[in-house]
Amino acid sequence: MSVATNNCQSAKSSLGRKVLPHLQKHDGAMTRELLLAPGRYGLGMTHASLDADTVTTATCGYCATGCGLRVHLRDGQAIGLTPATDYPVNLGMACPKGWEALRVLDSTDRATMPLLRKNGCLQPVSWDEALRTFCDRFKAIQQEHGTHSIAFLSTGQIASEEMAFLGALAKFGMGMLHGDGNTRQCMATAVTAYKESFGFDAPPYTYADFEQSDCLVFIGANPCVGHPIMWERVFRNRNQPELIVLDPRATETAMAATQHLQLRPKSDLKLLYAITHEIIRLGMVDESFVSAHTEGFDELRGFVANYSATAVADQCGLTAEQVSQAARSIGTAKAASLWWTMGVNQSYEGVRTAQAIINIALITGNIGRPGTGANSITGQCNAMGSRLWSNTTNLFGHYSFENAEHRRIVADALRIDESRIPDTGSYSYDGILDAVDRGEIRGLWIIATNPSHSWIDQDDVRRRLGRLDFLVVQDMYHNTETVQQSHLLLPAAGWGEKLGTFINSERRYGIHKQVRQSPGQALSDFRIFRAVAEYWGCGEMFREWSEPEAVFRIMQRASRNQPCDITGIEGYQQLDRLGGIQWPWTSEQASASEPSQERRLFADGQFYTESGRAKLITAHPAEMPEAPDDEYPFLLLSGRGTVSQWHTQTRTGKSPILRQLYPHEPYVEIHHQDAAKLGVEHNALVQVRSRRGEISVRAAVTSTVGRNQVFIPMHYGVTNRLTLQHFDPYSRQPSYKDAAVSLSPINAQ
Repeated sequence: MSVATNNCQSAKSSLGRKVLPHLQKHDGAMTRELLLAPGRYGLGMTHASLDADTVTTATCGYCATGCGLRVHLRDGQAIGLTPATDYPVNLGMACPKGWEALRVLDSTDRATMPLLRKNGCLQPVSWDEALRTFCDRFKAIQQEHGTHSIAFLSTGQIASEEMAFLGALAKFGMGMLHGDGNTRQCMATAVTAYKESFGFDAPPYTYADFEQSDCLVFIGANPCVGHPIMWERVFRNRNQPELIVLDPRATETAMAATQHLQLRPKSDLKLLYAITHEIIRLGMVDESFVSAHTEGFDELRGFVANYSATAVADQCGLTAEQVSQAARSIGTAKAASLWWTMGVNQSYEGVRTAQAIINIALITGNIGRPGTGANSITGQCNAMGSRLWSNTTNLFGHYSFENAEHRRIVADALRIDESRIPDTGSYSYDGILDAVDRGEIRGLWIIATNPSHSWIDQDDVRRRLGRLDFLVVQDMYHNTETVQQSHLLLPAAGWGEKLGTFINSERRYGIHKQVRQSPGQALSDFRIFRAVAEYWGCGEMFREWSEPEAVFRIMQRASRNQPCDITGIEGYQQLDRLGGIQWPWTSEQASASEPSQERRLFADGQFYTESGRAKLITAHPAEMPEAPDDEYPFLLLSGRGTVSQWHTQTRTGKSPILRQLYPHEPYVEIHHQDAAKLGVEHNALVQVRSRRGEISVRAAVTSTVGRNQVFIPMHYGVTNRLTLQHFDPYSRQPSYKDAAVSLSPINAQ
């Protein structure tokens, strides 16, 4: 369902002019102060009592690099920001998105009051009506279709404490069984690979490893654009490192490589097995490490025997010497680090590809030492918070729903009745949408994410969302594609308007702070969850969850004796003072010393498996689900466009400065020989068509893509009209980066 433009303009035009009304009390429990007290959660923590003009530090809310930003305040309100020079992550650097983090909060598109669909149009209503409608409609669906007929889709964009509150509220308070997050789109593959290989979702590295390696390998990663501050850390490396890039495109990172293995798309698993074979053949295995700390090496050696450089190179579009040279560079390095991100994760065989990377690090002993590691680069600012605390497909604290002892531990930590915890896990994101299509799930609560734009095969997901009896969207903007399909919009505060913690790629908890007021009636996600709990009737269960730091203390209790133990963190003030703290940091460690700024995992060679050894895992490569053919002769790749774009551009599109730094119109990169064959000129309009849909975009004629391949940035609203619904069988992560398409010029009339 979409909003009819002609009869909704009057409602939209009034969004920025409403003042805060007094809310009605609800059963004596809900008060105006509970929802709307200014500064209640953040402004008083570190700087309310400081002089009129002062500075505080907050963690950036875009990507999971987790940069520290110095926020300049006047009378307690942010007026500007600069990079923090002493923050251990970014060391005085910031990308354009970070510089513009405050500007995007000022958009006229901000959601400033609840909107409820009436007569086909989203109309302003009070918070009381919005919350009553929320509860009444969802409860009516449960009564008619069963308790599990409502679900939620969360995000990697909100604070860990908010994720914890949402997941506990939805599953333990409201009785939902199914909930997942958009972290499924970026990090599920890495999570699954780490859990199977290491026994826990445990990225082992610290950012200092970028500077301490003498060989860095990037697989399906373009940090120059995707994670520019990490790329700056690479350039601080004084070891003159070998820089190896495995990528089908000549990306900005590949252009700086000493070795660019421009392989055929989706041949990376075969190539990694061939590199493994060469490392073994050339006698470069760290035999003592493998013997003491891994299991499955004999099986691995037998498996990769069929993947010689000679046998595999041609299938990958490379030479055998290129494969052997990469293997020698890794095998002879004193400290080799291997890094991957979405080019691996967003694949139909991403888990086994990630594990092939892990295998190489393990057999060469490149783990637990400075400059080493099999290192996944996280996408969203708090995707790791989602992995640990969202209570979606993993139980709160990265436990298991199916394990009775785990349920008891979590119930004790949360001080709730154990019977409130389901004994089975949730559907994954795609499974939730399948259940919507079947009519099994009839109500959906979407928080801080925009699947009508970002989910694979966009037209189909919009059709599925249109089948819902009740769709609630909680967002900071009122005009996202998903909001346009909603029945109820709950206006949320954004980064800089609330308090909590993010966990970055290197496992660092960092503080983000409330440095300004949210507009109109918009509330922090935390306060929305508190309000929902009260209106739903389960507020007593969450009485301890009074503010974000109180929830952080609950999270600490639940983390005890887990690999992600944070019981040693004193609280927000210590996180603020030290520039964040990496997990694990136990109470036992804290009693002996203060945490160092940089710590890596597995220095002792002990992993989180039952045997204490890392597992070497392999599987035969699968066929591409939709290979190019005569009708659709090109393979569509997608990914990050420019450093100034972010995801669906919901935020970056609101900054005039960022909008000047990337093309406004969507474009497709096409090899110059393919363009000449089709008669396509640079900047000409072309039609790109897949079996799902067709779009019109500008042609960018280039040599950065290979022959018979095209590339479209993921940020534009049209891109996912083309992508194919297929998923890694282990992680259920969508494979965004391969779909067969055709391309033809659009003749000017």
